[in-house]
Amino acid sequence: MSEMDYKSAYEREKLKSADLAERIAELEDKNQELQFKLDRIKNNPIWKASTPARNAMHWVIRQRDRVRNQGSLRGVVAKIKYKQIEKKAMTHYGTESFPSEETRKAQESAVFEKMPLISILVPLYNTPEKFLRDMIESVIVQTYSNWQLCLADGSDAEHVELVSRIVREYQEKEKSFRNGGRICYMKLEKNEGISGNTNHCLEMAEGEYIGLFDHDDILHPEVLYWYVKAINEENADYIYCDETTFKGDDINKMITMHFKPDYAIDNLRANNYICHFSVFKRTLLDGTELFRTKFDGSQDHDMILRLTDRAEHIVHVPKLLYYWRSHAGSVASDINAKPYAIDAAKGAVADHLRRHGYDHFKITSTRAFETIFKITYEVMGTPKISIVIPNCEHAEDLKRCISSIYEKSVYDNYEIIVVENGSTGSEIKGYYEELKTGSLKDIVKVVDFYENGAHLNSDGSKPSFNYSAVVNYGVQHSDGEYIILLNNDTQVITVNWMEELLMYAQRADVGAVGGKLYFPDRKIQHAGVVLKLGAHRTAGHSHYGQAGMNLGYMGRLCYAQDVSAVTGACLMISRAKYDEVGGLDEGFAVSLNDVDFCLKLREKGYLNVFTPFAELFHYESLSRGLDLEGKNAERYEKESEHFRSKWKEVLDKGDPYYNPNFSLDRSDFSLNVEGYSSLRTQ
Repeated sequence: MSEMDYKSAYEREKLKSADLAERIAELEDKNQELQFKLDRIKNNPIWKASTPARNAMHWVIRQRDRVRNQGSLRGVVAKIKYKQIEKKAMTHYGTESFPSEETRKAQESAVFEKMPLISILVPLYNTPEKFLRDMIESVIVQTYSNWQLCLADGSDAEHVELVSRIVREYQEKEKSFRNGGRICYMKLEKNEGISGNTNHCLEMAEGEYIGLFDHDDILHPEVLYWYVKAINEENADYIYCDETTFKGDDINKMITMHFKPDYAIDNLRANNYICHFSVFKRTLLDGTELFRTKFDGSQDHDMILRLTDRAEHIVHVPKLLYYWRSHAGSVASDINAKPYAIDAAKGAVADHLRRHGYDHFKITSTRAFETIFKITYEVMGTPKISIVIPNCEHAEDLKRCISSIYEKSVYDNYEIIVVENGSTGSEIKGYYEELKTGSLKDIVKVVDFYENGAHLNSDGSKPSFNYSAVVNYGVQHSDGEYIILLNNDTQVITVNWMEELLMYAQRADVGAVGGKLYFPDRKIQHAGVVLKLGAHRTAGHSHYGQAGMNLGYMGRLCYAQDVSAVTGACLMISRAKYDEVGGLDEGFAVSLNDVDFCLKLREKGYLNVFTPFAELFHYESLSRGLDLEGKNAERYEKESEHFRSKWKEVLDKGDPYYNPNFSLDRSDFSLNVEGYSSLRTQ
């Protein structure tokens, strides 16, 4: 860059910085003024006295918003149907799922090569008698018997006598085991909180594996059996399962069932989805603490992040094996019961990110939940981004797409490569001429896929449309360090969409990154791709057709997460990784090329990420039509068969980010009620 160019660029950045500084100062002044007014209102006696009425009003507003989030009457009906399926499924996951006498005998007599002692740590504090008995008995009835229950009691003087008496009662019954019983109890001199009390439990633990259990919850009788099976078959050193919250004293009265994905680091950073019931190899603790008191309230999230970093074989057992009791004062009931947990969770994630070398990130709560986070990573530098858009005719769509990029985007180091492939109309030719000579001439470049007879049949005719070949050609004619594959029937919504994609694409462990796409009516078109979803059992879009304001299953529409694939309608990747996997496979002419591309990246060990914070409209299939009938349907079935054959082993294993308890016939995370029994014996 010449000295003159350098000075011009410096002056532009100086003016931009001054403008931003002025805007920040104005916002800070407004913020201080609003905070003063807010404090004055909150300290008013009338405001304090109106708390019950306001709570009732907010409850009504929340119910209204829940209905609005469904988008329409059809959305409400779909939600009701979903809840009906869930309610039906709940009957299978409670006591009905407990082992029969025959199953119990089979599991109790099972002999594994490894029969490790599992020490289950439970910190006690003023535990009600019913909760304490339920908890202890759920351990005693385990079908795998080589366990140790370690109880550290921080109860106060008013409760300690009852708690200790109940524990001694069970200890007496257990004396025949392991030279003195399997239940160990320690009365602590003082209550040290969840972290401190649990660390004292660890002092008593003798097991090769450690399990973490809350004093008011219940274990499924088979949980240790399935975990030991995973230890033997998969060499698991960190294990977790699916869980449910229940109310009262009946585990069959479930509130929410949480069916989890396999290990997914981006999900875990945004949301402690692993939670219960964690069992891990004791050696993972070598040189580190179990719980750190500075993260009390979210000590488990901190611990899970640290230990899964060290683990080599993290195994998710996709069975509902943990029952989380919801009662007044528990986080399962209301996170506001422990507001300090929110700050602790942010601190735990921040500490994890710093260990991984990230700086200048930001962690903010999302609309889904206070402890479900948006993580904003620093964008390193301003690398050039090449936006590759295939196009044939459709001048209006292309113009809307390009105009939205230019008018909305705040990132300014990009080029647009329009890959013309077969247009004959005067309207599109006129628009191409406008692009070449108008205000966008330095940003947009039009390249002709068929220029000088290239890519034509031997007789000069045009072959069948091949999206993969057209895109690869466009990438060859681009020079950006990062590439965005973009459909011509998209329209940018969020101004920082490129930054939101780039912050993930820059990571060494990430392959493709996709955004959140809406139909024109704001219903969801794309929020990540699930393998085997849909009638063809190839791949389908999760949350398809749901209202744009929907939070998604367990808040999944509100945070960035790992997925098997993202749509090629809006996909960013580094050029180096694009080239590493050979670009798009031209054997998939129109369909499934993006999923195939993402699986090639996954095969190389890269993560594919969906972020809901890069939003666009997608006028789906306007350019090429739908694959529902005629030749399109024939072509789609042929490509589907090719996909199923190429990725048979991957498909047979199932999508690691989509729990096998979910139906593959619906995209709304409905449970597969009919298929439940097949999971009981796997």
